[in-house]
Amino acid sequence: MNVAVKSADKPKGEHKTPQVIKKVGVIGAGQMGTGIAHVIALGGYSVALNDLKKEKVDESVHTIERFMRRQAEKGLIAEDEVKPALKRISYAPTFDAFSDCDLVIEAATEDEGIKRKIFTEICPKLKDRALLATNTSSISITRLAATTDRPEHFIGMHFMNPVPLMELVELIRGIATDDDMFAVTRKFVESLNKTVAVSEDFPAFIVNRILLPMINEAVYTLYEGVGTVEAIDKAMRLGAHHPMGPLELADFIGLDTCLSVMQVLYEGLSDSKYRPCPLLVKYVEAGWLGRKTQRGFYDYRGDKPIPTR
Repeated sequence: MNVAVKSADKPKGEHKTPQVIKKVGVIGAGQMGTGIAHVIALGGYSVALNDLKKEKVDESVHTIERFMRRQAEKGLIAEDEVKPALKRISYAPTFDAFSDCDLVIEAATEDEGIKRKIFTEICPKLKDRALLATNTSSISITRLAATTDRPEHFIGMHFMNPVPLMELVELIRGIATDDDMFAVTRKFVESLNKTVAVSEDFPAFIVNRILLPMINEAVYTLYEGVGTVEAIDKAMRLGAHHPMGPLELADFIGLDTCLSVMQVLYEGLSDSKYRPCPLLVKYVEAGWLGRKTQRGFYDYRGDKPIPTR
């Protein structure tokens, strides 16, 4: 699969937008990076997947294969799509492996310091025309772009979790993102059978600007003793017809990620309504981050989840 967009002439010496995207690098083989690699490989692109440990990438590819086969069993994809898609995914042991990538998507943890370090290290390894994207769910695209040698070719590409199932991708332009870059990345996202929502570069963008304060308010409702974990989730599932209660959803997202987004909102907008709930902070301090650590607002270590409060 190739994405081609006619690129406007640029002055000599500037980074030029690639006319074709063939190979995509993905940094981070966690939940989000795994899902992103999954949909890109199914879209017909070559994928180079990087993480600090090869075991993490092996685990990611195993997860992708398992989920693809489940999709095939349900008729969501053809059975004969699975093997070719898996063959398109390769292990990138270092950033040197991204030297022939047309687009690199950073999907590391939601920590600005870590992301800035990654961009500083990766830029010298990339070809001049390569595009850079970040899957950040809340951090300023303009600020991250400023750490690179190609702010005009930097964009926010926020996939929703779980990536293979969710239809939406938020595209966020930084102040320097050029029109050709935006056109190429939009066409690329749409080629993955995703729908684009364009957001301005404000803290947490659209989805998390609305979703995370709701989750934070649910934690306050628990903190103040208005309801138990079970009562709060039941109320929102049955009373508001949400497919998942807000505390169950927080566990699924990761409480550390929820806290990071709330901190970005609180610091970026200077409004007390975004103050992270002290109970959310306490859970993160305890290392109870949700499903990924087996404990959060629910305890997942038994046969079924048990509320922890």
